[in-house]
Amino acid sequence: MNFTIVAAEDDTKPRIYSNFCAVQLSPFDITLTFCEMQPLGEKQLREAEQTQVVQAPVRVRLAIPPAMVPGLVTALQENFERYQEAFGPPKGPLH
Repeated sequence: MNFTIVAAEDDTKPRIYSNFCAVQLSPFDITLTFCEMQPLGEKQLREAEQTQVVQAPVRVRLAIPPAMVPGLVTALQENFERYQEAFGPPKGPLH
């Protein structure tokens, strides 16, 4: 049987913004931790100078099976190419 899976529209689930993603691996899954970094304040800058670490507030943690990664990579590449065709290269820092 052939079918296409599409995301169901659900207005009760908010759109979550992230500008940083950390990746962790285990034998069972790959975890993507999406964070939202804001400009650092003076206190955070002083702490970062001491510890060389900046804490990023976690917005969502997503675990996916390793078998899903090749399709996800392909989808991201294709959509990023479309983005660049429509809007040009992204501006600003990339993490």
